[in-house]
Amino acid sequence: MIIKKAQRIQELPPYLFAEIDKKKNALKARGADIISLGIGDPDLPTPPHVIERLCRAAGAPANHRYPDYEGLPAFRRAAAEWYRSRFAVELDPEREVVSLIGSKEGIAHLPIAFVDPGDVVLCPDPGYPVYAVGTGFCGGVVYRMPLRGENHFLPDLNAIPEAVAKRAKLMWLCYPNNPTSAVAGAEFFRSAIAFAQRHDVIVCHDAAYSEIYYDGERPISFLEVEGAREVGIEFHSLSKTYNMTGWRIGFAVGNADLVAGLGTVKTNVDSGVFQAVQEAGIAALGGDQSCVESCRQIYQRRRDLVMKALGRAGLRAHPPKATFYVWVQTPRGYSSADFATKVLEETAVVITPGTGFGPNGEGYVRLSLTVADERLAEAVERIQGLRL
Repeated sequence: MIIKKAQRIQELPPYLFAEIDKKKNALKARGADIISLGIGDPDLPTPPHVIERLCRAAGAPANHRYPDYEGLPAFRRAAAEWYRSRFAVELDPEREVVSLIGSKEGIAHLPIAFVDPGDVVLCPDPGYPVYAVGTGFCGGVVYRMPLRGENHFLPDLNAIPEAVAKRAKLMWLCYPNNPTSAVAGAEFFRSAIAFAQRHDVIVCHDAAYSEIYYDGERPISFLEVEGAREVGIEFHSLSKTYNMTGWRIGFAVGNADLVAGLGTVKTNVDSGVFQAVQEAGIAALGGDQSCVESCRQIYQRRRDLVMKALGRAGLRAHPPKATFYVWVQTPRGYSSADFATKVLEETAVVITPGTGFGPNGEGYVRLSLTVADERLAEAVERIQGLRL
């Protein structure tokens, strides 16, 4: 029997981190001491009070049954209260909040609810690959919005052709931005809302990194800006904020019809988040937030260490205002892939080529700050020793 994958699978590019893992594992097999600055997976532990809540909740028989598809009412209330406290945004937890099995799940599923074959989806480039993948799975057409340094890594919405804008159904944004670490303010969000209103486009904002910021400059929520709730939905994750990447819990908030559409997809394709994990999420969102501030201080220390080392190595990067990534220009004469390969093969340090996030990532590589301080210091010391 010949098993043939569906065309939509055959057309997928190799998943970026899977390809990096292959090269990394080959070096490991030869005995290399690998330090990975590739994937953004926090090395810091989940706060103890969150773990304790999970342990208690896991023993409750009521939590061993199927959970509510939309999420426990108490979890949705906790998410709404967190938004009120953090952003001064009031949400109806019954209509404007839905739980997610991590924000990646919601990002991948949203196009199923709103994108028909042939619809255009505006995706940032470079950007999180799932925006484009979710579009392709629905038969949508990806239009790449370049994020360029000269525009502070914000898309130029005026550069989108009118014919494309007329066919557009969704626009993905992500600020603080992965991979560039750029931050957007109210002025840009107002322009995005005006664009959405003019062209009848849904704005989907990925805010997974909103709590990883530096120098006391807190990023804003898209929903803080007037008119955002009429056109948009915002995705949030507990993964980065509370070091819970493996727990798989997040939520989406905003326009009630968009939240309901996503909820309808979830009702048909998944069975919700394990209720004990939702109870742990309640403890995270509603508990003492000093643990988040402690993480920010650690990442800021690491950011400063890396920026100094890059300067000594002759590599250029803008100091990140948020996220735990550093977006670094490749040296003259090197493509993103060439430089990432050179660093891996000559120093056993894994970094991510910018082209893994789209063709407009060419000329950059991404470094993650999610390794212990001493290993991070060793990694950048190795990079400093490269002959460029």
